[in-house]
Amino acid sequence: MADSLAILKKSGLAIAILAAGKGTRMRSKLPKVLHKLSGLTLVENVIASTKLVNPTRKLAIVGYEAQQVKTALAAMTDLEFVEQTEQLGTGHAVQQVIPALEGFEGNLLVLNGDVPLLRPETIENMLKTHRKNNNAATILTAQMDDPTGYGRVFCDENLTVQEIIEHRDCTPEQRENRRINAGIYCFNWSALMEILPHLKADNDQSEYYLTDVIKDLSPVMAMDAPPSEIAGINNRKQLSEAEDVMQARIKDELLLSGVTLINAASITIDSMVTVEPDVIIEPQTNLRGTSVIKAGCQIGPGSLVENSLIGENSKVVHSVVSDSEIEAGGRIGPFAHIRGKSEIGENCRIGNFVEVKKSKIGAGSNAAHLSYLGDAELGAQVNVGAGTVTANYDGHNKHKSVLGDRAKTGANTTLVAPITIGADVTIAAGSTLTRDVDPDCLAVTRVPQKTYPGWRPKYLRAENEEDKPKN
Repeated sequence: MADSLAILKKSGLAIAILAAGKGTRMRSKLPKVLHKLSGLTLVENVIASTKLVNPTRKLAIVGYEAQQVKTALAAMTDLEFVEQTEQLGTGHAVQQVIPALEGFEGNLLVLNGDVPLLRPETIENMLKTHRKNNNAATILTAQMDDPTGYGRVFCDENLTVQEIIEHRDCTPEQRENRRINAGIYCFNWSALMEILPHLKADNDQSEYYLTDVIKDLSPVMAMDAPPSEIAGINNRKQLSEAEDVMQARIKDELLLSGVTLINAASITIDSMVTVEPDVIIEPQTNLRGTSVIKAGCQIGPGSLVENSLIGENSKVVHSVVSDSEIEAGGRIGPFAHIRGKSEIGENCRIGNFVEVKKSKIGAGSNAAHLSYLGDAELGAQVNVGAGTVTANYDGHNKHKSVLGDRAKTGANTTLVAPITIGADVTIAAGSTLTRDVDPDCLAVTRVPQKTYPGWRPKYLRAENEEDKPKN
């Protein structure tokens, strides 16, 4: 088994992602590759584009705020990090992976961490072209309506690359060529290693350019991709434009899969969200993170669902659900807030202005309005009266409230945790409970009502006294 793993690491496909830049034009302290696009960082989107080619090695070349980038990507346990302490060009960046790929004999795919719109199918086709033609290098290119500023790629009729010329070095005739270099490459690693270590910085910028290796490799082929896929992100405007492209892709896929989007332009959906057929998503709804929306649901209008599961045939209206689970048949909102890994059982209703935090609600239970359930565990068919509050915080620690099956809290009930209310307990309206209640009881903690006929506030009594005739 160990021998097989060793062979796998030496052959196959490695990817190197250039993620060392600061991104000055983003005007942000955050490294450019960590800005979000449809729920994933730019670099995570780039990694996701390789899912169809099954790379055996994944290397991120980091530099600016390297530790911050490493921390953000720590969950990707198969991602290796290589540091580029000085940013001296693309060729210099790829040179940094040489020690990590010692003994490697496969192909190296070089991607840019700020080019997040590449489709997995494009990467797959590029690799197929590279392998089929036994290329030393394959370059991803695009035909641009306005190629100003881009390096031009010159090919013969078979798309064999003859040369790459930077825009500033092109003659007027050469600038008519609309095929540009997208900066995405696939190399035969052994062929590249004969040239890469000897790359020189003989240019005005004193940088090592990866394009300089092309003239010494053969054969080299170009493969065209749609211009929208190779767009780089250098500022917030371009990030916004990329978001529009990504959202259009996500929504098109959902619409064709049997999901209804009402006023799709007002809806946003992250790329990791799963939505099953026969779901209706109403206007002004936002689905975030790794949320899963099961079949038959109506989400919205005006709802936010984040990293949550919404069970079959549930309805979430004008509400926020984050880091929680709603089982089938839930009725949520309007204006409910469910958070903190709460679990809402089947056929529950969490209604107007109810907040549920880190609580488990049993099947068929009902909290219709104006309540707070925090650190609580409710059994099945519990009815929570309006104004019920679980007083779970003593100023230092959080405590748990437990309500048994079929318990009922009257309006304006306060449960001072820790407390356990047994099954089939009825709590009278206005009660504040501080001690456990056995099953099958009525619990009442009211001050006896008193009435005072003719009573008036002091200031009114004083005025009346002044109006009385004097003896």
